[in-house]
Amino acid sequence: MFRRFFPDSIFRRRLDESAERRLKLAQARAEERIIEAHLENALMFVDALAEDLPYDRAIDTYVRAMGVPEPLASVVATRVLVVLGQELVPTKLRRRRRDTPTMHDEVERPIVRLPKAESEP
Repeated sequence: MFRRFFPDSIFRRRLDESAERRLKLAQARAEERIIEAHLENALMFVDALAEDLPYDRAIDTYVRAMGVPEPLASVVATRVLVVLGQELVPTKLRRRRRDTPTMHDEVERPIVRLPKAESEP
């Protein structure tokens, strides 16, 4: 999946094993930062369009408008859905998860307003 992002070698001549490992770790950190930036922006996009578009179409529109290539587009869309879904997780489960830190704990997220379902008052 991430073969395109992690090529076997970036340079024509082979780097020593230690340098290759450091390079791959730096690439992974850079890729994660790109995903986090897209996640934050896509959440703001979904929030801004909440009254006009359902969240799934807003995510798709963001990915297309920003020209996010696959497989990155799928990763971004999945992460956005995970964050949006956290609002729907029952309170007990959320309390249990609060005790278990995740990689997203220290990142401040924009408040996302989801439109109420038609069946709700």
